[in-house]
Amino acid sequence: MNHYKSWSGLNNQLTDFLCDEFKDRISFFLTRYHKVHDAYGRAAILLDGKELVCFSWIESYHRYNILYEAHEKNGVRWDYYTPEMIEKWNENAIYSDWNFLSAATSFLEMPIDAALKSDDYVIRIFAILDRRVGKRTLKKIKEQGDYQTLPEWVKQFYELRLSLLKMP
Repeated sequence: MNHYKSWSGLNNQLTDFLCDEFKDRISFFLTRYHKVHDAYGRAAILLDGKELVCFSWIESYHRYNILYEAHEKNGVRWDYYTPEMIEKWNENAIYSDWNFLSAATSFLEMPIDAALKSDDYVIRIFAILDRRVGKRTLKKIKEQGDYQTLPEWVKQFYELRLSLLKMP
């Protein structure tokens, strides 16, 4: 994960990249539980104060359980993630607050075109909400319809942004 100085600074950067229609509607949330072992935390993306997706330390345990099962049943190395594991994590938003932070810092350092095509769904969420994504790109995304195959928790952000697009 790339380093960041403070959550408020990172949050301001993410918010600055939001398209005008979402500047006052989308917000990002992060908290750390410093008194808990390993300073676990929780992150979320909210629309009008309603949580659309959450990234929590609890999800780290879900990931660990999936990895443990694969290790015990199939002898999979502890540091190896099978495509099936990754697919299950992606489909069910099994991401921790650290995954959110890693995606946020990576997003801020990459071109918008790369972010829109990223394998990391959280980066793609940041990208589709980004002000640098213009009408032509949005029309192309809508016409191609590839976003329809994304997991529901990701697709909702595409639908939200594309709902603002006026197309004949």
